[in-house]
Amino acid sequence: MMRSIEIPYGHGKQVLHVDDGRLKAVLSPNYGEIPAGSPRSIVRNALEHPIGAPRLRKLAEGKHRILVITSDHTRPVPSAVTMPLLLEEIRGGNPDAQITLLVATGMHRPTTETELRAKFGEKIAEEENIVIHRATETEEMAFFSILPSGGELWLNRLVKEADLVVSEGFIEPHFFAGFSGGRKSILPGIASEKTILYNHNAGFIASAHARAGCLDNNPIHQDMLYAADQARLAFILNVLLDTEKHILAAVAGHPEKAHRAGCVLCEKLTRVQPVQSDIAITSNGGYPLDQNVYQSVKGMTAAESCVRAGGAIIACAALGDGHGGEAFYRWFADRKDPNAVAKAIQNVPAENTSMDQWEAQILARVMQKARCWFVTGEENRELIQSMHLLWAPDVDTALAEATALLGEKATVTVIPDGVSVIA
Repeated sequence: MMRSIEIPYGHGKQVLHVDDGRLKAVLSPNYGEIPAGSPRSIVRNALEHPIGAPRLRKLAEGKHRILVITSDHTRPVPSAVTMPLLLEEIRGGNPDAQITLLVATGMHRPTTETELRAKFGEKIAEEENIVIHRATETEEMAFFSILPSGGELWLNRLVKEADLVVSEGFIEPHFFAGFSGGRKSILPGIASEKTILYNHNAGFIASAHARAGCLDNNPIHQDMLYAADQARLAFILNVLLDTEKHILAAVAGHPEKAHRAGCVLCEKLTRVQPVQSDIAITSNGGYPLDQNVYQSVKGMTAAESCVRAGGAIIACAALGDGHGGEAFYRWFADRKDPNAVAKAIQNVPAENTSMDQWEAQILARVMQKARCWFVTGEENRELIQSMHLLWAPDVDTALAEATALLGEKATVTVIPDGVSVIA
C-alpha cells in the first residue's frame, strides 16, 4: 500500500508517495495538548500574566525612549498580531513614549519595504519609527563588554540610547543555539558582524552541547544570555507556532525566565524519538524558512539524526532567494567536496571566523554522513549541483533516485517539518 505524505514547500506542498512496507516513521510535533484560543487572546493573556517580571505597561512608566526589537523577514513571527498588542501594552503605561522598532536582521540582508508591510501590516509600517539593523555598519554599533568566551560584545547603538529594551520573537528548536527566541534577539539579532562571527566559531559549533533542544552547557547560548543581560533586555514576548505558522502559545516577561518556560513547553511539544532509516526526508517548514539553502540546513540536521551513515537525505525547499549568502556558497563551490570544506573550517581560530562559516560547517557535517538531495525548481539546479548536492524536481523523483542508489528495500523516515522537531 502506498502512503501519501504532505511536506511543506514554499507557500505550498510537496506530496511524497512511499510504500508502507518501507516507511519506518513519520516524525511530527505533538500539538494536540495545547488549548485552543484566538491568536490575539493567547498573546494578550501572556502580556497580562508575565513570567518573572512586572507587566510591560508598568515597566514603561516614566521611560522616554523605548526600543522594541523584532524579527526580520526570515522568521515567521506573526508581528501583525503581536506587535499591535505590544505597542498597546507599552502605550497603556506610557502614551507619550518615543518608541523605535529595530528589525533584528543579524547578518541577513536588509528587510525590504514590501516585506515590512507584509510583516507588520500597513498601519504599523506607515506610522511607527522602524529601523533596520545593519551588522556591518561599525558607526551604528556601540561597545558593551567582553563576552564570557572572550569575544568583544558590540551591539546596535540604539540599545545604549534606550531607557527600556523589549523584544518579540518565537521559540522553536534551533540546530546549534538549542532554541530560538529570547536572548537571540540581541545576539545575533542586533549584534555587530564582529561579535556574531566570534559567537559562531568552529569550536562552539563543534560542541556536543550546541545542538537542537540543548541549552545547558551550550557555549553559544551562554554568550547569548550574557549579551542580553548587557543589553538590559527587560521584557520579551515570544510565541510558539504550529507547522501552519498559527500561534499555539505565548510567553512574556523576564528574558531568561519566560524564555525558559517557553522552551520547556516547546520541548514537550517537539521532542521525538529518532528513528534511523536508510533515507530521511524533510523540509524547512515551507516559507519563509525555505527561501535559501543557508536556512534549509536547519531542517537537514533533523534528518541527520535519523539517517544511517552512508544513507540519503532529501530536503524539500523552494529556494526563492537561492543560496542565501555568497560566502556560504563559496565554501562549497570553491572546494572539491564536503570533506575539504570541513577540513578548511575545523582549525579556524575563533577570532578569524568568517562569514557563514558555521552554516557551511554544519552542512558539510551533514553531507559527510549521507548523500543529500534538494527538491527545488529547475532554476536552482545549477546552484545545487555546484555545491556538491544532488538536485531533483520533486520529492518522488528524489526518492526514486535515492532508492536506485541504496536498494529497493531501503527504509524511509519522514520528518515533514525538520525545524519543528527535536530528534
